Amino acid sequence: MNSRTATPPDTDLDDDEDDGISLGELFSILLAQWKLIIGGALLAGLAGLGVAFMLPPIYTAKTVILPPQQQQSSAAAALSNLGALAGLAGGGVSSPADKYVAMMQSATVSNHVIDKFKLMEVYESKFRVDAQKALSSNVRISTGKKDGLLSIEVDDKSPERSAAMANHYVEELRALTTSLAVTEAQQRRVFFEQQLQKTRDKLTAAQVALQSSGFNAGALRAEPKAAAEGYAKLRAEITAAEVRLQTTRGMLADNAPEVVQQQATLSALRRQLASLETSSPPGNDADYIGRYREFKYQETLFDLFARQFELARVDESREGALIQVLDVATVPERKSKPKRGTIALGAAVLAGLVLSAWVLVRQLRRNTSATV
Repeated sequence: MNSRTATPPDTDLDDDEDDGISLGELFSILLAQWKLIIGGALLAGLAGLGVAFMLPPIYTAKTVILPPQQQQSSAAAALSNLGALAGLAGGGVSSPADKYVAMMQSATVSNHVIDKFKLMEVYESKFRVDAQKALSSNVRISTGKKDGLLSIEVDDKSPERSAAMANHYVEELRALTTSLAVTEAQQRRVFFEQQLQKTRDKLTAAQVALQSSGFNAGALRAEPKAAAEGYAKLRAEITAAEVRLQTTRGMLADNAPEVVQQQATLSALRRQLASLETSSPPGNDADYIGRYREFKYQETLFDLFARQFELARVDESREGALIQVLDVATVPERKSKPKRGTIALGAAVLAGLVLSAWVLVRQLRRNTSATV
């Protein structure tokens, strides 16, 4: 009975081990169909070459510029005497080259370039946003990591237009750096220009008020000129100390040593000012002296801001002249695109890979059908 229930040994594992295919067999399959693979690859390469000849030629123009450098300004030493006012006047600009790249890639510059060269007609765009996208794909603006130079490359079907567009980006950058406060000197110039205008108005009002009080000899004897000028300087110091304290509080906690020190300095200055104000004589003399003090105070601030404004203007003019063109974009003599050889070779290689994969898959399917 045991002999009737016995089953033959399982041979499925042996069959499974024979189902695999070695690299040698794959090479043999491909070698057997070499005419098909090589012939198809050559035909695809010829087709790619024909398509490449049908594509319009693209020309690339390039210009290289040296962007304005952040230099030590002639007003740096004078600004250190302003305390917090110097901080409000603008600090150093980090990564200036990256800022100039972003400026030239802005929508404002793109619109100017599109309008000047009529790119909506060139790119056959119905909407300006489509022309901006096409322009962005044809313009490459980058900065060198080691040398810091800015390079502008423009692709276009017209070699003349590509060179003109590359050079025009330099003009747009110069126009923006003139109108916008980008550099440290420009930021200081804008700040002191605003402060100078405000102080000029206050100085005019103080002068009118002083003249309306009339001349009083007793007031002059009670408050000589030297004392009035000292009072004006003290008020100017208090103004600077108040701004310095406000700036410090914005960066540090109220109990920080720097904040406590600034508060103590400001309190001491205010006590000195209060002592001077309480010592003024009553009546018309005090009225005249108060107006005279206000006039000298505004006059001191006006002189301070005027000097800093002039120094900032000098530094700004120096920085503006530092946009130098190292390589002017010239009309390219040879096309940069399309690269016909690369297109033909890529088409041939791709076709060869596709045909090889198709031959292998077909042979594997035949082997599978035969075993079934």
